[in-house]
Amino acid sequence: MSRRNELERHRQNMGEIRNIMNSMKTLAYMETRKLARFQESQLAVVNSIEAVAADFLSAYRHPIPETGKPAPVYLLIGSERGFCGDFNQSIANHLASTNRADADHPPELLVVGRKLHSLYQHAPQNPGFVVGASVAEEIPRVLAAITQWLAARQHGTGLSLHGIYHSADGVTERRLLPAFSQQREDLPAPRHPPILNLPPLLFFGKLVEHYLFALLHAMLYSSLLAENHRRASHLERAVKHLDSETERLRQTCSSLRQEEIIEEIEVIMLSASSLDHT
Repeated sequence: MSRRNELERHRQNMGEIRNIMNSMKTLAYMETRKLARFQESQLAVVNSIEAVAADFLSAYRHPIPETGKPAPVYLLIGSERGFCGDFNQSIANHLASTNRADADHPPELLVVGRKLHSLYQHAPQNPGFVVGASVAEEIPRVLAAITQWLAARQHGTGLSLHGIYHSADGVTERRLLPAFSQQREDLPAPRHPPILNLPPLLFFGKLVEHYLFALLHAMLYSSLLAENHRRASHLERAVKHLDSETERLRQTCSSLRQEEIIEEIEVIMLSASSLDHT
């Protein structure tokens, strides 16, 4: 097989790969549009619950007495799939760079996503693992697995739960439990305390459940949205690179074909010259 034929076959293979990557890029863009709508609605729910909590905590500052130092747990939300650059490594780097209170006793970890979990396979903490979501419709399944894992670790002192995930601002760390820790500071006394149909302790417990459910939803949507943005950008660059390489190969093949034509013409002319001398 001539070199030109080999290059033509290689160019054809690159074209097929390019079409596959372009389809993956299109799917990622479509997923971002869907996730953006879900994320907007979920953030509105979170903001509404935080407003209710602010009203409640202004009248009931300490509805649940502290019983000890909560066990620290870090929820790390990564990706289930690849083609998203340093998406997962940046989560691991953030956790490693953050100063922890007790270096001799590292916090317990729950890792979401196979690609991120692969970075912790030999970690001393032996982190928990939840299969991540590839599309928005899989987020309820991921959320159910997270809440089940957390419920199995609840004890008398509760949990100090932190989430590390990707948002529109980059890698973000957020404290989830104890809930509303920021809202409890510098709250003004209410002129009219809220009227409750439940005992304050029971009301606050239900409010925390709804808040954690809504906030985890928002974090998972945010992470998957950022992941698909990364994937779309990553694949866009890859497609452009393949287009450039394909064009370079096309020009090379065209040049080789011209050389072959010139050689064929020279052979014909030599043959004609030989016939003239006979």
